[in-house]
Amino acid sequence: MDYGFDPSLIAAELALGREIGFNCARVMLPFVVWEHEPDLFKRRFDTFLEICRRHGLGVMPVLFDDCAFGPAEDSVFGRQPEVIPGWFMNGWTPSPGHSFVHDPESWPRLAKYAREIIGGYRGDSRVWVWDLYNEPTNCGMGDISLPLVEEVFRWAREMSPSQPLTVGRWNDDAGLNAIIKRLSDISTFHDYTGPEALENNVREIKRQGRPAICTEWMARNASTVAGCLPILRRENIGAIHWGLVNGRTQTHLNWGHRPGDPDPLFWQHDLFHADHTPFDAAEIRLFKETIA
Repeated sequence: MDYGFDPSLIAAELALGREIGFNCARVMLPFVVWEHEPDLFKRRFDTFLEICRRHGLGVMPVLFDDCAFGPAEDSVFGRQPEVIPGWFMNGWTPSPGHSFVHDPESWPRLAKYAREIIGGYRGDSRVWVWDLYNEPTNCGMGDISLPLVEEVFRWAREMSPSQPLTVGRWNDDAGLNAIIKRLSDISTFHDYTGPEALENNVREIKRQGRPAICTEWMARNASTVAGCLPILRRENIGAIHWGLVNGRTQTHLNWGHRPGDPDPLFWQHDLFHADHTPFDAAEIRLFKETIA
């Protein structure tokens, strides 16, 4: 079903990023869609890759994700419920879903997905990096996710992709971070802290001696464009911030925001309004100057 797939809108929004100077898009892939419509899924994914290529953007696909910000902890196939205004990312569901993570007997289905996607694009120059699992252990999962993280790396290696494999460090879970450090080809991490804590984190990441990318940053309560972008540039750290155009995910709201809560004093994420005007023109200028 194509009700939510709009290539013209994707192209228009990615053009905004390219105008600023961005060169990479990180995108979450939904396992539930692949399992129900694998051929259509691959055609849409290929369309997305081609739109990115035309706009000078490489792609970092994300295969799995533990995050759940709404009431659903498992994805369902079909038309999704309408989002609830005022509820931060309430329409976001994990991929493949928490029930899968708890059930190793279901993992052959996940292995087929990972092998088919990575194997099908293992030499595709449009794919720059495989981000195998977003924030494992998040949303109450804890270390139950760790065996699946290791398995996803194994499935990916079997396909011998030309692109590097990674999972981003995002918390202080020692077991998870040991797996990430041992199995990743490049160092990726999330950091929504302010400049001082970011500098400390960058020093630790750089000690691993690998190319490094901060794959999530910019939450304006602390991690601001003016405060953190110059650090990432100075330290030669790739930077993919969360949020481009404000929309149905409602990521202008704060984490945990619910209907009836006071409106935030400033946006948490996103650079552009839905009409493609900047939230803060000074931020856009700083991106352009820093990337140039």
